[in-house]
Amino acid sequence: MPESPIRKLVPFAEGAKKRGVHVHHLNIGQPDIHTPEIALNAVRNYPEKVIAYSHSAGMLSLREKLVDYYRTVNIDISADEIIVGAGASEALLFAFQSIMDPGDEVIIPEPFYANYNGFATNAGINIVPIFSSIETGFALPPIEDFEKNITSKTKAILVCNPNNPTGYLYSKDELETLRLLAKKHDLYLIADEVYREFTYDGKQHFSCMHLKGIENNVILIDSVSKRYSACGVRIGWMVSKNKELMAIAMKFAQARLSPPTFGQIAAEAAVDTPEEYFDEVIKEYIARRNTVVKGINGIKDAYCPNPEGAFYVVAKLPIDDSDRFCQWLLEDFSYENQTVMLAPASGFYSTKGRGKDEVRISYVLNVVDLNKSIAVLDEALKVYPGRTN
Repeated sequence: MPESPIRKLVPFAEGAKKRGVHVHHLNIGQPDIHTPEIALNAVRNYPEKVIAYSHSAGMLSLREKLVDYYRTVNIDISADEIIVGAGASEALLFAFQSIMDPGDEVIIPEPFYANYNGFATNAGINIVPIFSSIETGFALPPIEDFEKNITSKTKAILVCNPNNPTGYLYSKDELETLRLLAKKHDLYLIADEVYREFTYDGKQHFSCMHLKGIENNVILIDSVSKRYSACGVRIGWMVSKNKELMAIAMKFAQARLSPPTFGQIAAEAAVDTPEEYFDEVIKEYIARRNTVVKGINGIKDAYCPNPEGAFYVVAKLPIDDSDRFCQWLLEDFSYENQTVMLAPASGFYSTKGRGKDEVRISYVLNVVDLNKSIAVLDEALKVYPGRTN
């Protein structure tokens, strides 16, 4: 089982804090945006005398509420086409286990969310990475790169849109090319869309659920974690119109009994969050993104593209080894009694050796702290012993 590139540095951060160094956490997608009060109150006011199991697919009332939510984004589904999991993580694991046998393969553009590696290991399957480059802003790789990697063991293609770790927002045209590929080879198309609300510069999110002619091949993965800044409730879900697939996934859901009761209560209430909440959140994230992109590109020999979604950037830095650099920042460096915690991008690649000069930055701090973080990073790069130019 691979280590989490995001969490493996936690002991070094704890060590820095014990030495009195302030650590700016840019390593993890934990928003500092407040969770909607409507969700918190639903838990505070829980009226029952027993915290009971729910249905293995999740509370019917929650699934019906999600049906209403999806109707607002022009996705027509029914409650029996949803299985709720303990976060999108469990939902994706159910999907992997339901459509693939040990030794089967899923194609994923890299860099990709690091825990996909762990889910694949858990399910006994193999990830086949397709390289996307920072020079293109991490756009979808040429379709030929997908074609030449399809074998008899290939069962699915997985995309995260908007993307974690790059923030790239796949266009309708890019997803149409994947639709044609999935249809041609009868592959599942798994779409991790947990950052759907977070799109910028007037861009609109296009869901894989809108693709025509492959309805039985599409699996949607979604979550309340990022949308409502409620990562700790651990509620996500998978959606599919493929009845046979959902019947298989239900067996895995039954094997773990049910998703968390309080999490579902919070999630159901959160769906009623007013639109003004998102207006403010998006405005804040645009300011944060602009701060980070301008700041990184103002550092000598550093570069990051301008992402159009999620709340991450992958930045290229003049460093020899991102794992070494991120650990050095916590163990050996401070500037004005501050340092930064980043995620080495090497952990977001499946291909060994890639991402050695890249880091993922989560812009989940306020603009003032982000400016301080960029200043600290700039000073660190001036003295890092492994600087490459």
